[in-house]
Amino acid sequence: MTGTAIKVENLSKRYRIGQYVGSGAQYKTLRESLTNAVSAPLRRLKSISKFEIRNSKSDTPQSDRFIWALRDVSFEVKQGEVLGIIGRNGAGKSTLLKVLTRITEPTDGRAELNGRVGSLLEVGTGFHPELTGRENVYLSGAILGMGRKEIDKKFDEIVDFSGVETYIDTPVKRYSSGMRVRLGFAVAAHLEPEILLIDEVLAVGDAAFQKKCLGKMGSVAKEGRTVLFVSHNMGAIENLCEKAMLLDSGSVVMQSNATKTIQYYLETVLPPVIEDIPLAERRDRSGNGTIRLIGFHIEDVDGNKLMAARSGMDIVLVFGYQCRDQELPRHVDVGFSIHDKETLAVLYSSYSGQVFETVPPTGEFRCLVARLPLSKGRYRVGARVTVSGQEADWPRSAVGYLDIEAGDFYGTGREGFGASAPLLLMGQWEVEGLTS
Repeated sequence: MTGTAIKVENLSKRYRIGQYVGSGAQYKTLRESLTNAVSAPLRRLKSISKFEIRNSKSDTPQSDRFIWALRDVSFEVKQGEVLGIIGRNGAGKSTLLKVLTRITEPTDGRAELNGRVGSLLEVGTGFHPELTGRENVYLSGAILGMGRKEIDKKFDEIVDFSGVETYIDTPVKRYSSGMRVRLGFAVAAHLEPEILLIDEVLAVGDAAFQKKCLGKMGSVAKEGRTVLFVSHNMGAIENLCEKAMLLDSGSVVMQSNATKTIQYYLETVLPPVIEDIPLAERRDRSGNGTIRLIGFHIEDVDGNKLMAARSGMDIVLVFGYQCRDQELPRHVDVGFSIHDKETLAVLYSSYSGQVFETVPPTGEFRCLVARLPLSKGRYRVGARVTVSGQEADWPRSAVGYLDIEAGDFYGTGREGFGASAPLLLMGQWEVEGLTS
C-alpha cells in the first residue's frame, strides 16, 4: 500500500473547436486537403502576429478556437487504492482515462503509471469487430503482455462471467452493445492487470449484470489492485471507493473521502445545472438523440400545473420531447425514476415496458402516478428514452425536481416519519392469537 501506482502532475488536454473532440471526426475531400496544404504556410504567417497580440493581452491559453477538456489536473493513487472519479458529463472524466491509457496524447503535464494497465472505457474498447469473442479475449491478453497459457487459465472464468458462451465464436461486430460490454468487463477484470481503469460500465447492462460488476470490482480491490472508477452511480462510488475526486470543467474541484466529495457534488455542483439551464439546452446527457427530452413539469389530474404535490395525491408527470428526424421513431420506451436528493438513491421507478409503436414528432410523455407514495421533501426526477432498444436520451443530472408537501396518505391524519422514511407504503394489518 506504500508504493505509488498512479501519479499525475499538471495534466492538461486542449482540443481545437471543430476538430475531433469526442465521438466523431470531420473528414475532408481531396480538393480541400490539397488547397489547405498549399495555403497553410501563408495562413501561418498571417496568424503569428495575431497570436502574439492575443497572448500579450491575456496570459490564459484559452481562446474562442480552443476548449480545455483537462486543465492542470494533479493527483496521486497508492497501490491497492480505489479512487472514484465523479462529475457532470463534459467535466473531463473520460478524457482523463483516455490520456492515462495512452489513447489520447496530453497537451501538457505528465502521468506515471506503475504496473500493467487494463481498461474498459467504452463499450467494446479494444475489440476488433471482425474477430470472434474468443479471438478478442486472447488479443486483449496479448496487449496486456500475457502469454497464451496465462490467458488459457482465465478463459473459462471470463466466458462464464460474461454470459456470452453461446456466441464466443461469433464475430464481435454481431454482438449487441450489452454483450460487448459484458465481455469487455470480464476481460478487463479477470486478466489481472495491476491497474484497472473503468469508465461508466454500469450504464450498460441489466440489473443482474451491474450487481455482478460491482461484486467483481469489490473483489478486485480486496486483491490489492489499483482501480480508477468513473461513474454517475453515487451509491456504487460510495460503496466501492474510500476516496473520490470531483472534476468540473476539466479541473479538479475536490479530492477527499468518497462521502464528503459526493455530498459536495450533490449540494454544490448539480443543483445549478438542473435549476439554471433549460432541459432542452443541457449537454449532460447521453444517447443517439433520435428523441430528445426538452421539458418537465407536474400536473394534477385536471391538467393544472403544480409547483408542489401532496403525499397521497394523484399526479401526472409530464416530459416534453422532440424528435430529431422527419421519419418518426418506432418502438419508443420511456421511463422515469425518483431519487433521494442527498444521495441520488433510487426511491421509486417506473419502467413498465410499455412500448409506443410510434410517437408524434413533438409532444409530451405523460405518466399518471396514483396516490403518490412519498413523504414531505424535495426529490430529483430522472428520465430515459429508448428507441428500438437503443438509448435515445438520458439527461444524467436528472430532468428536474419534485417537491412534496405533507398529505394524508394513510387517511388517518398522520404524516408518517417524514424525511427519515421517504417511501410511504400502505399495508393491510391483521392480528392472530397463538395457541400453546
